[in-house]
Amino acid sequence: MTAARAPRSNRAKSSGGRTDPGALTVVKLGGSLLESGAFRNAAIEAIARRFAAGSPLVVVHGGGKRVDAFLSKMGIPKRIHRGLRVTDERTLDVVVAVLAGFVNKSLVGGLSAAGVPAAGLSGADGGTLRAEIHPPVDGVDLGRVGRVASSDPRLVRALLGAGFLPVVASVAIGPDSGLLNVNADAAASALAAALGARRLVFFTDVEGVLDDRGRLIDRLGTDRARALLTSGVVTGGMLPKLAACLDAAAAGVAEIQIAGPSRHASVLADGTGGTSLVAA
Repeated sequence: MTAARAPRSNRAKSSGGRTDPGALTVVKLGGSLLESGAFRNAAIEAIARRFAAGSPLVVVHGGGKRVDAFLSKMGIPKRIHRGLRVTDERTLDVVVAVLAGFVNKSLVGGLSAAGVPAAGLSGADGGTLRAEIHPPVDGVDLGRVGRVASSDPRLVRALLGAGFLPVVASVAIGPDSGLLNVNADAAASALAAALGARRLVFFTDVEGVLDDRGRLIDRLGTDRARALLTSGVVTGGMLPKLAACLDAAAAGVAEIQIAGPSRHASVLADGTGGTSLVAA
């Protein structure tokens, strides 16, 4: 896979050498998507093309399927509750090693092969993501799971200003200075807000938010989105994703989209495809 290489001078910049946040797009790559070679390569190609066109980008990723595989190899049970991974200390070790290590560096390698100067880091680096211990959900203690409390974008901005594409793993610093597993959708939302990004795009393995008949909702108002969260229509991993969309919208991110593999390129190029979250 190859992509055109963009000259450093083609990057969108503001005064002082910083990337113009008004042009910035944060792309969240889902863990299920990354497990399919074809889908992963298509996502990387779409990102590389947009980067080559001069658009500043930040990638935030999860890697749940790969974490599941490693947990299985080690004989550690997998527990998921309302789309969130119950994370004890043994599970946390695997999460950090897989997300901040294997998955992060694999993405950096793929983007580099596509001509993109990518730099990998985790949300723990530079305090990029700080989280509080997630409260129990429906009485279930989630363990070392964090709820993002704040985001310090200085390290990411420094990388952007130097012409790199930051690739951020969804691991955060907790209140005890220990590491916490945070939902990648929430991490992407918080970082997009802290960076003042114009766009937040969720690349996933489904084509967008579906209604109760399984049809794609191409434009979703915030009021309807809130209703879907409690309706039972939206389930599994789409629950935290939709919640993250609402958080980003409340924080002022202007354009928010969820798109599947067939629309990754068009969503980045011209904003078409998938589900767009719009003001109520």
